[in-house]
Amino acid sequence: MLRELIYDPRKSGKRMKIVCFVSGSGTNYREIVKRDPDHDYVVFSNRPECGALKIAHQFHHKIIELNHLPYMKEARLKYGPGKIPADCPERLAYEQEAVRLIETELKNKPDLVCLAGYDLWHTSWFIDRYYPRVINVHPGDTVKGYAGLHWIPAARAIIAGESSLRSTTFIVDKGGDTGPVLVQSAPLYVRQTIEEEDSVNQNNLTKKFEEIEKFITSKGISTHEEYNAKSSPELKKYMEDICRVLQDALKKKGDWQIYPFAVHDLIARGRVALEGRHVYMDDRILPEHGCRLECSA
Repeated sequence: MLRELIYDPRKSGKRMKIVCFVSGSGTNYREIVKRDPDHDYVVFSNRPECGALKIAHQFHHKIIELNHLPYMKEARLKYGPGKIPADCPERLAYEQEAVRLIETELKNKPDLVCLAGYDLWHTSWFIDRYYPRVINVHPGDTVKGYAGLHWIPAARAIIAGESSLRSTTFIVDKGGDTGPVLVQSAPLYVRQTIEEEDSVNQNNLTKKFEEIEKFITSKGISTHEEYNAKSSPELKKYMEDICRVLQDALKKKGDWQIYPFAVHDLIARGRVALEGRHVYMDDRILPEHGCRLECSA
């Protein structure tokens, strides 16, 4: 694979056609737009009336809605809830119709697809059509494999003994959060964040965190699955409470910083190229963890 810019403003102009896929509150979408509203945004949602669409109305962006539930009804019966394969015919039919609506509106393919809190898997067909122009943000270090939804990546990092957390913006491939990394956030320090939360709300999170650390050490816990299997309901709740606080802080200090930075400061300026799985910024190959926010850019 030859080295290729994700977006070249010298050829395509300075206004990108950006499609943001949303399913929830839309905060990542909001932060992307706030960083630079001067692009042609289209918002696609599988969940009519989700909070993100209220933001899209405020921005006067074109909205395309396509409810996924009618497409997935038979698939749920066939495979079971939560077990629908990524490349099943029902998902393919849904995505082909979504792409038809989007490309009809744009009269072309989008320059960039931003998954901004979108809760459906994408098919291989979709990734093949747009790769490497689909990007996402994950509230964890994808290089280290801290996977999972919501607060689970923070739990995996704590169990691994990490003193800090990072969020990651990456190019979406056919794996689960496995694509080449563009940007990682500055570290969010675990104990410092917990202590700051305690100073404001007096939730005893520091004490709960110390109990978790003691349990992990004494039992030789090495995975989140093992923690769930061996811990008491009380310790499970401690972990969830702490990780929800950490993930909320990481969203604000991590996701909301690196996602707009990747879109506007890097991709829109023609600074990012891909060759195989190697990411280049300004013709300089980046390490596996991409450009960390504290790096000069």
